Amino acid sequence: MARLARLCIPGHPHLVQQRGHNGQPVFIDEADVQGFLRLLADGAKASGVAVHAYGLAAGEVHLLATPAAADSLSRLMQALGRQHGQAFNRRHARSGSLWDGRFRAVPIDGERHLLAAMRYVESAAPDLRASSAAHHLGQAIDHAVSDHPLYWALGNTPFDREMKYRAWFEQGTSSAEADRFRRAVTQGWPLGEGAFIDDLSQLTSRRLAARPRGRPPKKLD
Repeated sequence: MARLARLCIPGHPHLVQQRGHNGQPVFIDEADVQGFLRLLADGAKASGVAVHAYGLAAGEVHLLATPAAADSLSRLMQALGRQHGQAFNRRHARSGSLWDGRFRAVPIDGERHLLAAMRYVESAAPDLRASSAAHHLGQAIDHAVSDHPLYWALGNTPFDREMKYRAWFEQGTSSAEADRFRRAVTQGWPLGEGAFIDDLSQLTSRRLAARPRGRPPKKLD
């Protein structure tokens, strides 16, 4: 069966995931993390991607980002994969592919899921230094991050936004919520319902939902 094309809809936030080959680490030390973040900040600007949140685990990268063009995410992730892979191999005296095939990405309904997706992405990191949470909690200024308007809508001042997001972040991601995001990005189906899916259907010819299992019902004569 032919693999479905990756779905990338300009102007909509997307969950993005890239894993290390065979589960191997893609970040071993702080230098790996900081080097990747410099590449992320430069690459996002060059490719037309607004990165709203990130979380870097030992063996995978999680992003929440809005592309400006249909090829923006591909341009960013290809550049990151190549540049970080080369730097990682040099630093750790290894060779071969660092990444497990192509990255995964799926658009989400920002109005319904953006803040929860931010929390999910940032919670993927083992500590705040490897995520954008420090930026949203007022502990650092992160040049890789472009805040989404829905984050700004949390309050009229930075303090208001940071305090409201802190309360939200500290609630944590439930197992059901994490599973919903994980399945969406793994399966490649947009995360949203009703009007959101209808709007996307006007922007792409790609199928937006899995077909029902089993054989189609027979037509009666």
